[in-house]
Amino acid sequence: MSLRDTLARVDEDLAAGRVPVARQRLRGLVSSFPHDPALRRRLAEVYRLYGEPAEAGRWMYLEEDRDTAETAAFEARYRTAPRRLAALGWHGPESLAPTDFAREQLAALRADLPEAADEAEGERGSAKSCLATAGCLVVAVTFLVIWVNGFLAFFD
Repeated sequence: MSLRDTLARVDEDLAAGRVPVARQRLRGLVSSFPHDPALRRRLAEVYRLYGEPAEAGRWMYLEEDRDTAETAAFEARYRTAPRRLAALGWHGPESLAPTDFAREQLAALRADLPEAADEAEGERGSAKSCLATAGCLVVAVTFLVIWVNGFLAFFD
């Protein structure tokens, strides 16, 4: 479904009072188009309908005309730079941001990231990879043992 069609459905959902459905559609759109400020703004408007200032602040965080109370609620919920950056769902470098303000906000968050977090993330990724490899190996060995057992049972 195209962006235009999905936005039309969002409008229909809101007009019919299906706010949760509209919110889900917008979340999907923001996930697919993370650099589109209009989609983030629309999602913030839907969260205002819910009365959730932290979520509205989350989606307006990169906008210069954001509400200070919503921004404070967002920052209180997501207390650290890594959590804020993850919550924003931004993919790619700051240079993809549509405004200077958004680029500055993203750069400030990235500047607050602890350098050890990058190393820890690398170590976690390595550990996950090791566990995944070990899990695959266990499954393969189990399959082989069952197959050999069945093969030998066939000739008994």
